[in-house]
Amino acid sequence: MLNRRYLRIKVMQALYAYFQSDVKDLVKSEKQLLLSINKIYDLYLYLMSLLLEIRDHAENVLEDAKNKQLPTAQDLAPNRKFVENKFFKQLSQNTVLQKDLNTYKISWQNEPELIKKIFNAIRSSEEYEKYLASDDNSYASDKNFIEDIYKHHIAGYELLHSLFEELNIYWADDIDFVNVMVIKTINTYPETANTSQGLFKLYKDAEEDKEFVVELFRKTILYEETNEKYIGDKTKNWEVDRIAMMDVLLMKMAITEVLHFNNIPVKVSLNEYIELSKMYSTPKSKLFINGILDKLVMDFKSNQQIKKVGRGLME
Repeated sequence: MLNRRYLRIKVMQALYAYFQSDVKDLVKSEKQLLLSINKIYDLYLYLMSLLLEIRDHAENVLEDAKNKQLPTAQDLAPNRKFVENKFFKQLSQNTVLQKDLNTYKISWQNEPELIKKIFNAIRSSEEYEKYLASDDNSYASDKNFIEDIYKHHIAGYELLHSLFEELNIYWADDIDFVNVMVIKTINTYPETANTSQGLFKLYKDAEEDKEFVVELFRKTILYEETNEKYIGDKTKNWEVDRIAMMDVLLMKMAITEVLHFNNIPVKVSLNEYIELSKMYSTPKSKLFINGILDKLVMDFKSNQQIKKVGRGLME
């Protein structure tokens, strides 16, 4: 689920907090970094299980309508297409999901009003009306509908975002990414899936990815002064402390990767931090960072400071 770019983002956020803090506690900061990453999977489980909570609420609404004192014909014979959606049924039978919900203690028990509001927003939508009226009862149609309502009525729901921000301080930065992963899960879920269909794992390779995160965090701190001097030598018309802090941080991380991560190609490191500058720094940062890093890499190569293992990694 987490690619290397997103791991770099989490390290960048942790480093920013570390350098801004008056108390420099490396061990505590490292633990918080790993916890913030691990909690992303909790958020993923919350959002996957939310779909089933909405389905269950819809079922309860239908049952309550039947039990009214004077039920209508529609109350007694409702359109059950939504609650019998084939993707919902698959997901409800997924033993991997149920096991993880129990393991991580994920529950919506305390949020009945939020579930109700989200369902009402879905039920009043044009997509919902068209879906119930459609004669297409295929699995593809059912799954496409769930993907549509997630994109349009769940992913950006403000009260949901507010709840997650209250539950975990890290999730405000992660929810957009996790929403993409939930949509991808829905989109790629096969019709032939059995009850043990796997969900996305947090790491592609847990051991390697955790090692990358920890080493990038530690080494960027360890070589901070050296890297700052490298940057200062290439920005003599600027005082380093007047350059945007995020620009300096991204360059320090890039230098750390280029010089101290022997299995990552130089070009990959440079491209990654240029992309991060577009996302997290100023409009002019891309050109500025690119120019400084290009000059530094030329010097590093001339001085034979870059030690890479494997063909093509110097490029």
